Formats: sequence, C-alpha cells, structure tokens
Amino acid sequence: MTRQQLPVIGRIGNALRAQRVARTFGIDALARVLETYMTADQVDEVRRAHALGQQVHSGQMRSSGEPYIYHPLAVARILAEMRLDHVTIIAAILHDAIEDTEVTKEELAADFGDDVAELVDGVSKFDRAEGVSRAQAQAESVRKLLMAMTKDLRVILIKLADRLHNMRTLGAMEDKKRRRKARETLEVYAPIAHRLGIHFLRVELEELAFQNLYPQRYRVIERSVRQQLGNSRKTIAEIEGRLARALRDEGIGATVVGRQKNLYSIYEKMRRKKLKLPSVMDILGFRVIVSKVDECYRALGMVHHIYRPISELFNDYIANPKSNGYQSLHTTCMGPHGRKIEVQIRTREMHHIAESGIAAHWQYKLGASGQQNAPETRAREWLSSLFELQDSAAAVDFFETVKIDLFPDEVYVFTPKGKILRMPRGATAVDFAYAVHSELGDRCVAARIDQQLEPLSAELQNGQTVEIITARHAQPNAAWLNFVKTAKARSSIRHYLRNQRTDEAIRLGKRLLERAIRGLNLTGNVLRGEAVERVLELYKLDDLEALYAEIGLGKRLAPVVARHFVPESEAESTQSDRDGPALAVQGTEGLVLNYGKCCHPLPGDEIRGHVSAGRGLIIHRSQCREAMHGVRVAPQDWIPLVWSEEVEGHFGAELRVKALNERGALAAIAAEIASADSSIENVQMSDRHDDESADIRFVIAVGNRTHLAQVLRRVRRLSVVARAWRT
Repeated sequence: MTRQQLPVIGRIGNALRAQRVARTFGIDALARVLETYMTADQVDEVRRAHALGQQVHSGQMRSSGEPYIYHPLAVARILAEMRLDHVTIIAAILHDAIEDTEVTKEELAADFGDDVAELVDGVSKFDRAEGVSRAQAQAESVRKLLMAMTKDLRVILIKLADRLHNMRTLGAMEDKKRRRKARETLEVYAPIAHRLGIHFLRVELEELAFQNLYPQRYRVIERSVRQQLGNSRKTIAEIEGRLARALRDEGIGATVVGRQKNLYSIYEKMRRKKLKLPSVMDILGFRVIVSKVDECYRALGMVHHIYRPISELFNDYIANPKSNGYQSLHTTCMGPHGRKIEVQIRTREMHHIAESGIAAHWQYKLGASGQQNAPETRAREWLSSLFELQDSAAAVDFFETVKIDLFPDEVYVFTPKGKILRMPRGATAVDFAYAVHSELGDRCVAARIDQQLEPLSAELQNGQTVEIITARHAQPNAAWLNFVKTAKARSSIRHYLRNQRTDEAIRLGKRLLERAIRGLNLTGNVLRGEAVERVLELYKLDDLEALYAEIGLGKRLAPVVARHFVPESEAESTQSDRDGPALAVQGTEGLVLNYGKCCHPLPGDEIRGHVSAGRGLIIHRSQCREAMHGVRVAPQDWIPLVWSEEVEGHFGAELRVKALNERGALAAIAAEIASADSSIENVQMSDRHDDESADIRFVIAVGNRTHLAQVLRRVRRLSVVARAWRT
C-alpha cells in the first residue's frame, strides 16, 4: 500500500462509519421508533426540528469525526425508546442549539412553543465567565439544571440522555477529560438517575463511568465475574426452575429471572464493606415478577418455604417505598451448596416503575393518583426541598449539599402520632426535627427515642419512634453541623447562624477597619468622606455596613480594605502604581496568611496578595500567572506586598530536576538537598520520561532566595543531574 493511498482509505472508512451511524441515529431511524406511539403530525414536527438542528449545527463536528447533529439525534433516540412525548423529543434534538449556536430562546419559542424553549434553556450549561473557576461553573450549571427541574422534570430526562450518549462515545476524548466526565457522572448524574428511580439509566451510567475512571479495576472485576458466572450458570438455572415450579403449583403466575450484578455495584460493595471479590460474587440475584400485590407476599412465603431466610436481611419496600418511589420485597436466603441468594419480588407495574422511574409518567400519561405516579411525587418532594435551599447557599455550597442528599441509604422512623419518615442512614434527632418542621429544629434541646431520653446527636435506627423536646429560648448550635446528615438540617442551621452573626459581624468589622486605618496614620474622618463612595464602588457594595459585615465575616481583610482609603495623592507619592501602599509581610502579623502553591513565593521575591474568603491573604509572586490574571480581573482584591526585614522561618519552594535515569539518582539528589540544610516536603516523578532521563519535582523548605540558590548550586554539581531550576 502506498502512502498516497492512505488518506483515500481513511476517507472511505469515515464515510462507511458515517453511513452506519446514520442508519442507527439518523432522522429516518428515529422516525420509525416514534411512529410506533406518536401521531403523524407529531412526527412531522420532530422532522421539522431536525431540519433546524441540521442547519444550525452545520459544519460542527464531534471529537469522533462525525457530524454534530448525530449527537442530538442519538439523545432523542434514547428518549424515544423510553416513549417520551414529542415536545421532549424536539427539545432533545435542539438541546445544544442555545448553548452552541446563534439560536436564541425567543426564536425557539416562536418556532416550537414555550415548552420546548424552556426545556432547551434548562438543559443549557451555565455560561462560564472569565475569572470563574471550573468548580464554580459546574456548581452553577447543576443549580441551574435542578432549578429548571422544579418547573419541568423532563429537563433532567434530556440531560441524563445527553450524558448517557456522551459517556457511550467518550473514547474519542483525551484521558484527562474522559476521567473528569466519568467522575462527574458518578458523583452527580448517576445518583440523580437513582434518586428519580430510572434504574436502567443509572446502571449504564455507572458502568461506563467506572470503565473510564478506573479501567484497570474494571478489567480485573469483569474478568473475574465472567469466570465466576461460568461456574454459577448451572446453579442459577436450577434455582430459577425450582422457584418457577413452586410458584406455578401454588397458582401464582410469575416470571423468575436470575440476574448478573453490574460491575460497579460489585466494586462499590467491595469498597464499602471491605470485602474480597469471592465474598461478593458468592451472592446470586433473582427477580420474581407477579401480577398483584397480594401475590408478592404469597410468593415471599413460597421462597422462604424452599430456602431458609436470613431474617436480618429482609426489607419490605412495598409497605415502605424508597425515596425515589421504588417498591419491592427484598429477601436473602441460604440457597443450594451453601450460597446466599438475593430475591426481589414485585408486581409488573412496580417493575416497570423500578426501571423507568419518573419517565413512566410521560410514557403512559398516568394520573396524579396511584402507585404508578409515586416516583414523580417523590421527585417533586425532593426538588421542592432543594428549591428551599438554593436561595440560602452559594452555588458551590448548594452543589455539595445536593451531592450529600443524593446518597440516601435510608432508615424509617416514626413520629409519636405514627407517621413514617424516611431519613438517610446516620441521620440524627436534629435531622428528624428539621424534617418535621424548621421551627421544631430551631428549638430542639433533646429527644426521646423509644421512650428513652437521648442526646440530639443520637443516630436513628429503623423502626424507632422519635419525640423531640423543645424549649422556647433554644436556638441552633454551630456544633450540630458536625453530625447532621440531611441537606435541610444543614442549610437551616447555616441560614440561622448566618443571620444571627450579621449584627456581630458588623460591629467586629467596624472595629477591625478602624484599627487598620489608625495603623496607616489616617484619621477616622476617612470613613465619612469621599473615600467611602470610592471604596464602596470598588467592592460593589451598597453601604458601609455591608463592608463592615464582609470584614467581620472574614470575606475581606481589614488591612487590605484600609489601604483603599488612603488618599490617591498620598498613594501616588509612595508608589508608582495606583494600588495603594504596600503591606509589609513578616509571615505572622495577625493576618491569616497563606502562600500560593502555584508559585511558592520566597523572601526576596516581588510579591502581591489577594483576599480569599476563609483563607485570608494569599501571597503570590508578582509574575505568577494567577496573580497577573487576578490583577486584570479583580484589581480591588489584589494589593502590592513587600517582605519585612525581620521575616524569618521556612518557606516552600518547588524545584524541577531533569536527572539521568540511573539507580540511586533520586537518593543522591535528596542527600544533596539535605546537606544544604533544607528538608524535602514532597517529591513527584513525572510519568513522561524516556529511558535515559527522568523528570523529578521537589517541594523543599528554604529560608529565602539565597538559601534556594545554595541548594540549586549543590544539586547542579551532581553528575546525575542534567538540569535543575526553580519553577
């Protein structure tokens, strides 16, 4: 084959691949699925949406090399197989239109109606502005998505289908992005699918994320499971046949299926319970599906008649449904050959809801009553609780709270009047009090659990009856945050404390700012002059009390703020730039000081500082990329700094060494660093090295730039060192 033939063959391969994708995910393939449950007019509307999508995404390609339009069509196909309505399918085809093209929400509303426009806008990610971190942007996107869900649950169905197709096609992405997407899927999207009861989506998302995040672990478990199942196939068939015959003889029409555990659930069980693989794989799983609820309990009796039950491993999720509406009987028995078997018993309706969750509502247009609508009811209860949280928390705090709320391994407890409340495992009496009512939580002082007086930190167990004891003048305690488990309790406590602290913060902030101003030889008059307006405009605050509150709450540092009250003429006379006089840094002058890990500043470096809420003043080298970017984006938060003449102590510095790949090279370098009176705090060897050399990074403790230079001279003298420099 000649080199000239290769591009031609590559184009032919891409063309054949595109034809295969079109046959599977093209509009004609989608239409064939839709025609099985939609009217002709609705299918025509979907085709019209595809025409617009194809037009606005024209020229856009995916990482795999396919035309971009195949992605929204694949998302629509996933939803069509769930039998979602035509509005959802149209929104799925156009779900990236607002985010990735010039189409506006108003144009979509004019063409396809307000419902489609709202769904597409709800799915669109938060527009990441300059200076906003990836974590903040992700938190804002999740908040936006969940708030859109409170208006229309179909938003999350589109987003989950979008994420599922992205996970199916992760292979074309670079490793770092693939792992980041996989981690986000395990932390956010798979738990949301579980919370909404969409079992099949959750399982596939978990499997794909596990495969991409931990490929080696996935391969090991997959190989072991395949081998184990080969040995168990005869036992599974034996149990299926015996259960089916016994139920048939009892007059119960049932479907009995032995099932394979998904690999991620095996891995999680091993990790959570610290088990070895043979211990997890020793449990065989079976599902018994019957017609009526009473047959579930009759079938349970038959199972227990054939195989001895393990009493502590029984759960009745029919009488006590899970938070996502899931219903089933779970029992574990001793099967043949001493192997444990897990049996789930449910009706066909319960099975359908267990697999589809809230999607069942749109599939069959069920009414508001009846057990079939339970997942939607549970979902709306959960979303309404999130709606209460979102106004009282910053985006990142809200995101962390949601993640905690997405893993509700549950217990069931009773109020004194016999009402059942579902609580996450590990929940305490305080969580229970806030679950009943916010005022009850604010005033609780103790709890009576099963008639016994218990502290508020007592963890609740299944079946307990809990009574909360209150006092008129009681109030939430910050120490409660150390043991509460529910998002509502955590958010309510923080909200109360935040409001209570505002007045104290204002008084404290005023004292700190006045003291800092006196330290600059200024009078208190500057807090009543034109400088106030200038500083308030700089920080974008409404009044002086708001500035005091931010200082008192630790969001801003008084010495930094005080420098902005220096008259401009004075500032210019002391320094060439307009940032105000420099603050002398000793390392311990009452401020909360931290040193940037991105640049590791040392005494002798030219430095700047910026304020970080909760971390104090962060010091960077002036030429640090983060410092230069920060000064451009938020100059009010950055001030020039100088090292005090009395500064002493040890500071971290990062060295990068390119060394010969020889035995003992690392030990020789470490010994030379130690001989220069420096200690090693961290060392990393890069994966990127050839057979002849290795790239090593050290974080060492030195007193100043001079000390660092001495260390570098010693290291460079070594024969195994090709190059050494400070990063």
